[in-house]
Amino acid sequence: MAEEVRTQVPGNVWKVMVKQGDDVSAGDLLFIMEVMKTEVNHLCETSGVVAAVNIEEGQEGVDADIVAVVIT
Repeated sequence: MAEEVRTQVPGNVWKVMVKQGDDVSAGDLLFIMEVMKTEVNHLCETSGVVAAVNIEEGQEGVDADIVAVVIT
């Protein structure tokens, strides 16, 4: 079953740490959002392979609850 990592809050994508095809483990940092000058880390909950990255570094005005990364 695929894991969908969703944005927790609205904000800007500051840094994307993974790309499609990367192997990831539970607890790995996937991307960081910037929200009101605060960094919000988004972590992987399961191990697997990055199937899709639907956000881009520097992307602004991202809504909350968007599927940002898919892990299979």
